[in-house]
Amino acid sequence: MSFPMNAQRPDGQRVARRDFVKLGGAIAAGVATTNLFDARFAHAAGSPTASAETYVGELYASLSDKQKTAVWRPFDHADRLKINPNWHVSKTTIGDDLFTQKQKTLVDQIVRNITSKDGYDRLIEQMEYDDGGLESYSFALFGEPGSDQFQFELTGRHVTMRADGNQLDKIAFGGPVVYGHGEEYLPDSPFFQQTLQANKVFQALDADQAKLALQKKAPSETAVQLKGESGHFPGIGVDQLSSDQKELVESTLKMLLAPYRENDSKEVMEILNSSGGIDQLHMAFYQQEDVDNDRVWDIWRVEGPSMVWHFRGAPHVHAYLNIGIKS
Repeated sequence: MSFPMNAQRPDGQRVARRDFVKLGGAIAAGVATTNLFDARFAHAAGSPTASAETYVGELYASLSDKQKTAVWRPFDHADRLKINPNWHVSKTTIGDDLFTQKQKTLVDQIVRNITSKDGYDRLIEQMEYDDGGLESYSFALFGEPGSDQFQFELTGRHVTMRADGNQLDKIAFGGPVVYGHGEEYLPDSPFFQQTLQANKVFQALDADQAKLALQKKAPSETAVQLKGESGHFPGIGVDQLSSDQKELVESTLKMLLAPYRENDSKEVMEILNSSGGIDQLHMAFYQQEDVDNDRVWDIWRVEGPSMVWHFRGAPHVHAYLNIGIKS
């Protein structure tokens, strides 16, 4: 459901977003989401110990030659690292008659296993809103499961996700990740709590720190290439923060990574720690497109030599995550 920027309460009164944010304590702890678990997959609880890659291997083994022609690519195919908030890596969608019900269920199991429970619920809510659900999205398989070069990739409106079994050294998620939501009233987005959490860091800054952190114009949303140690990064360096402020940055990163499976989140932190830890990061907040002019910054960025996390919350959410050691 879409709401205008000043939402209407049941009693008929308007609620400006700045007032909505004042109520955000509960929201910041986690936006309530409806579990839109599709009954078509209800029979497939899956093994509690199976990994996403186990299901990728099973999916690959089940493909006919015709199906492979539609969804298989060599590992070095350019599509594997494409960065786009709205595209299909294959012309065939998951709901197409080309795939059996068992194969569709395997795709769902892969998605469940590359996300946390809460992350899966938010993702399903987003996909239902943006394009009618998981079956409207597409996937491709690159390389061969079981080898040291393979990857499952899910794409569609506001989604790029991957499963590669951490085969690529010092590249988290197997490459850039994209997420988003078409809802233009950000508090109704399943990702609004991320903006609330990031803005907690800004609100904890003193006046001089805030001047460094706040920028006028954001870079291009797809400018998420890793810059390495020689890069220049906007905003305030985390190394300039107090211990309490650094703890807030750490808790923000933990919350941002919560939608993903534990192994991927762990790999992210290992990559960050190997390249200087959180002190190597910068945080920037952007004045442009401040919805309602309430200084709850809707566009923000966390960046360092081995990380770019760009969140564009207006006019609706487009977010990009790229983490790895630049070769």
